[in-house]
Amino acid sequence: MIDSVLNLLFRCSHRRLTRPVTPVSKAGVPHGQTYVVCLDCGKQFAYDFQEMRIGRPLESSLGHGVLPPDMPRPRARKLKFALWASLPLAVFLASALKNKKPPNGPPQDAKPKRGGS
Repeated sequence: MIDSVLNLLFRCSHRRLTRPVTPVSKAGVPHGQTYVVCLDCGKQFAYDFQEMRIGRPLESSLGHGVLPPDMPRPRARKLKFALWASLPLAVFLASALKNKKPPNGPPQDAKPKRGGS
C-alpha cells in the first residue's frame, strides 16, 4: 500500500537499467527468468529477448541474485584510509593557520607627532 502511494507521488521512470541478467547454475544451465534491474529504485523487471523489451515487475529475488547470499560484505577500508590520511593534513593546516603572524607595519593606534612645541 505504502509502496503504491509513494510510486504515485515519486514515480521512477526506470530509464537507467542494468544489462539483462539470466541466473545460471554452476553447470551453465539457466535456472531462472531473464531480468533487468532499475539502477535508481532497485526494482526488478522481466526481460524478453525476442522483443527486447522490459516486462512486468518481478518480486525481488534475494536467493537468485548475481552474488551469492553468503558472500562477505565489503569493508569500509577506503573511507577509513581517507580519514586517517587526511589527519596529518588537518594538523599541518591547523598549525600553519595558528602560527600565521600579522604583517609588519606601523601600529594602527599610533598617530604621528607633528613638529612644534
